[in-house]
Amino acid sequence: MNPILEKIQKTGIIPIIIIHDTKDAESLGNALVGGGIACAEITFRTDAAKESIRILKEKFPDMLVGAGTVLTTEQVDHAIEAGAEFIVSPGFNSKVVAYCKEKGIVVIPGCSNASDIEMALEYGIEVVKFFPAEQSGGLKLIKALSAPYGSIKFMATGGINESNVREYLECDKIIACGGSWMANEISIRAHEFEKIKGLTKECAEIVKEVRG
Repeated sequence: MNPILEKIQKTGIIPIIIIHDTKDAESLGNALVGGGIACAEITFRTDAAKESIRILKEKFPDMLVGAGTVLTTEQVDHAIEAGAEFIVSPGFNSKVVAYCKEKGIVVIPGCSNASDIEMALEYGIEVVKFFPAEQSGGLKLIKALSAPYGSIKFMATGGINESNVREYLECDKIIACGGSWMANEISIRAHEFEKIKGLTKECAEIVKEVRG
C-alpha cells in the first residue's frame, strides 16, 4: 500500500474540516495534534481551504494533511501548491483522477457502487471513499462489494459518528473513517478548540481500542 495510505490507515479516523477563516487553522491544528490525531482533510468548500492547508503544513510539518471535496483539476493544483499530501473527491471524476495520477499525488475518489469501483480499478486505485456511507447501505454494502472486488479498500465517510465508528473500524476492508463530529464548522467558528481537542482524544482512544 502507498505510504500515505498507510498513514491514513494508522490514523484510523480522519477529521473532515470545513474552515472559513485561515486565522483558525493553527489553533485547529493544535487541537487535533493535541488530541492525538495528527491528520486533517481540509475540504474545498470555502475560500480558506488552500491557505489553511498551507498553514497546517507549515506549523505542523509531521501532520498528514489532505484536500477534500476536490471537484476540478484546478483545485488539485491549488491543493498541491499548498502542500496537500492526498486528494479526496465525493464522486468518481475520471479527469480529476487521471490528473492526480499524472501529478503523482494520492487520490481517493468517491465510489458507492460496483461500476464506480470498476472505474477505480482501471486507474489502479487502491482505496476508494465510500460515500455517503450510511445512506448508501453502510457496512452491509461494503462487505457485499468486497466479495467480487477483494483488492479494494475503503475509507468510509458520510453519516459516521461516535455511535457507529467502532463498527466500521472493525471491518478489515476499511482503512479509515472520515467524519466531522470531532471538529465541525460550528465549533471551529466558535473557537471551541478545547472541546475539539477533547473529542479528538476520544477518537484516538476509539482507534486504539479497536485496532490496538
